[in-house]
Amino acid sequence: MLEQPLAIAGLFELQLSVMATRPIEIGPAGIRTARNIERLRLARGLSQQQLAERCTVLGRPLANTALSRTERGQRRCDVDDLVAIATALGTPPAALLPSWTAHGVVSPSAARTLNRIQGALLG
Repeated sequence: MLEQPLAIAGLFELQLSVMATRPIEIGPAGIRTARNIERLRLARGLSQQQLAERCTVLGRPLANTALSRTERGQRRCDVDDLVAIATALGTPPAALLPSWTAHGVVSPSAARTLNRIQGALLG
């Protein structure tokens, strides 16, 4: 954020925060999460409209256009959206996030295998 002074009636100066105009880019984790949302939505046989309606019923109003933009990587998915979408899909939010290793993102099937191994080891 940039700080810009604002003189008010010549009496005092107030510092206003101005947001940068450049949008924040969506990184690889955001893109992978968007793909996971779409993949699981389709696996559940839901349209974007149906999933958006479920999120709205859960208390997180979400238009199907917002969901479409999220799935296409054109809109960031914040934590509140992620929790609502996961709940509407009947899955934990972590299931929508990419799995990471020291070497980067792993495939969904490799992630499932790693999760089974972790579950077996940790109980």
